[in-house]
Amino acid sequence: MAIYHLEASVVSRGKGRSACAAAAYMSCSRVLNEYDGVQHDYTRKHGLIAQQIFLPPNAPPEWKNRETLWNAVEAAEKTKDSRLARSFIAALPVELGTEEWMKLLSDYIQTQFVSQGMCADLAIHDPGPKAPGSSCGNNPHAHILLTVRPLNPDGTWQPKTEKEYLCVRDGIEKGFTAAEFKTAQTEGWEKQYLYKIGKKKEYFAPSIAEAQGLERVSKYPKSTKYGRQNPIAERWNSEEQLCLWREAWADHVNRYLEQAGRTERIDHRSFADQGREEQPTIHEGVIARAMEKKGIVSDRCELNRQIRRDNALLKSLKAAITKLTDAVKRSIPAMAELLESIRARLLVLRFSANHAKAKKEHAQNYLSKAKPMFANYTELLAALQKKRRDRKALTEERDALPLLAVSKKRELTARIEGLSEEIHELQGKETAILGGFRKEEALRRMAAQPNKRGAITKQARKEISEQITAADEAARHHAERETTFETEYQSELQRFNELLPEAEALDPHALTAARLAIRPEKEQAAFAEICKTFLGKLPVFAHSETTKTVDRDLNENGLEDQIRRRQRQRTMLHQPQPRASGLLKKQQDSHESL
Repeated sequence: MAIYHLEASVVSRGKGRSACAAAAYMSCSRVLNEYDGVQHDYTRKHGLIAQQIFLPPNAPPEWKNRETLWNAVEAAEKTKDSRLARSFIAALPVELGTEEWMKLLSDYIQTQFVSQGMCADLAIHDPGPKAPGSSCGNNPHAHILLTVRPLNPDGTWQPKTEKEYLCVRDGIEKGFTAAEFKTAQTEGWEKQYLYKIGKKKEYFAPSIAEAQGLERVSKYPKSTKYGRQNPIAERWNSEEQLCLWREAWADHVNRYLEQAGRTERIDHRSFADQGREEQPTIHEGVIARAMEKKGIVSDRCELNRQIRRDNALLKSLKAAITKLTDAVKRSIPAMAELLESIRARLLVLRFSANHAKAKKEHAQNYLSKAKPMFANYTELLAALQKKRRDRKALTEERDALPLLAVSKKRELTARIEGLSEEIHELQGKETAILGGFRKEEALRRMAAQPNKRGAITKQARKEISEQITAADEAARHHAERETTFETEYQSELQRFNELLPEAEALDPHALTAARLAIRPEKEQAAFAEICKTFLGKLPVFAHSETTKTVDRDLNENGLEDQIRRRQRQRTMLHQPQPRASGLLKKQQDSHESL
C-alpha cells in the first residue's frame, strides 16, 4: 500500500560527497567530475526506470546534459566544505504505474522546485522482483537532485553570501553590502578599520582615527563573520520551506491517487501530530535488507519487528478495553469479568515494561563499557599510526645515510627497534580490545594476513562503531517502549481503582469467589499473549514476579488466603451450638428454681 517517505539531505564536500557522484549513482551512468578528476561509473547498477532533467527558463540549454550541469555546479563551488546540491528520496505509491509516477513527479518538481529557479535531476528506481499481484517491484522510489545556488536572469550563478561591512555613523553601527555602501557613503556612513592605540588594537572610522593621529594596522574593514546570506538561498535552506515541501508531496500523491480511483491516502505528519499512539518504525535501509536476505538478523529490522508486535499488542488491549466498557453490566459475573480482564492486561503491560527496562539497561550497560573502550581503541590506533609513520621516516632516513655514517646508523637503528617494541606492545593492546569486542574473525585474519592488518583494523573499527550506534538506537527505542507501557499500566491501574466503588456495592464474598473462579483462565491467556509477543517461553520466576508486582499495586496480596479465612469465619458463625451434658443440665435447673 502507499506509504509516506520523503528523505531530504544535502550533498556536501565536507562529508566527502560530490554532486557528480550522486548524479551518476541515481542515473546509473558514467560521469566525470572535472573538479577532482574522478570518474564515477554506475553503469552496472540495475533498477533504473526513467530519468529526466528539469531546467528553469533562464538556465543554459546545454545543462540538459547531466555531466555538463553538475560539473557547472562543482566549478561554481570553491571551498572544501561547499554545499553542492540538495537530495530528496521519495517513496512512490505502488497503486500507480510508471506513467502516473512520471506525471506526479513532473508536476511536483515543476511547481515546487523549478518554479523557484532550481535545476532538478530526476531518476526513478524500482529494484527487486515484482511484488505478487503488482506491476512494480517491492521498493519503487524516486531520486531528486536539486541545485542550491540561485540563478541570475542571464543564466549565471548568484552568490550564496555577500560581504557585509559593519559601518558606523554617529556612534551607530550598521551592516551594508558593497552595492549598498555606495549609497550609504553619501549619507555619512564610514567603514571601520583596525588601528593601534598603545598596546591595544581597536576599530575606528578613518575620520576619527586620523583626527587622533592613530596608525592603521590592517587594510581590511570590519565585517560580519559569515556575510549576508542570499535571501533566496536562505529561504530554500529554511526548515519552514522543508515542511512545505513535505506537505506538498503528500498533497500531490493523494491527488493522483484520487484521480486513479484509489482510496489509499498518505499523511506527512508524525504519529504524534496525527493523534496516533502507535510507535513509528525506523528506516531500515538497503544494507539491513541485504543482511536479512542472507539470513543475518539486522538490528534495525529486529527493532521494527518488535515495534510492530508492540503496536499490535497495544491495539488489541485498547480494543478489549472498549469492548468491555461498552458491554459491562452491573452484575457480579460482569464485574468479575471486567476486574479480572483489567488485571490480565496489567500482567501483560507489567511484563512488557519490565522487559523493555531490562533491554534498555542491557544496552546502556553495554554502552557504558563499549564507548570508553572504543575511545581508547581510537586513541590507540592513532598512536599506532603515528609510531608507524615515525618508524618509516627513521627507516628512510637511515637508508639514505652514506656507508661511513656508522654511529648515526646505529643511533637510528636503536630508535627504530624501540619504536618496533612500542608498536608490538600497542598491537597487543589492540588485540585485547578486539577480543573484548568479540572480533575473533578479525584477529584470525590479522594473524593469517599480517600485511593487510591496516585494512582489517579499519573494517573492524567500522563494525564496532556500527555496533555502538545500533546499541544507542536500541537503548533509545527500549526507553520509549518502557515509557509507553508504564503510561498504559498507570492508566489501567486508575481504571481498576475507579471500578472499586461500584464493586463495593456488590456482595464482596460472591464477587471475589467469581473473580477467583475465572482468574486461572485469564492469567493463562495473558501469559500466552506475552509468550507470543516476545517469541519465547516465559521463565517461571518472571511469571511469579509479575503476578506479585501487579497484586501489590492492586492492594490484593494474599487475596485467596483472605477469602478462605472469611469462609471459615462464616462457617463457624452458622454452625449449631453443642447440647449441654446431664450434670450441667441439672445445675442449670437448680439455679433456675432458686
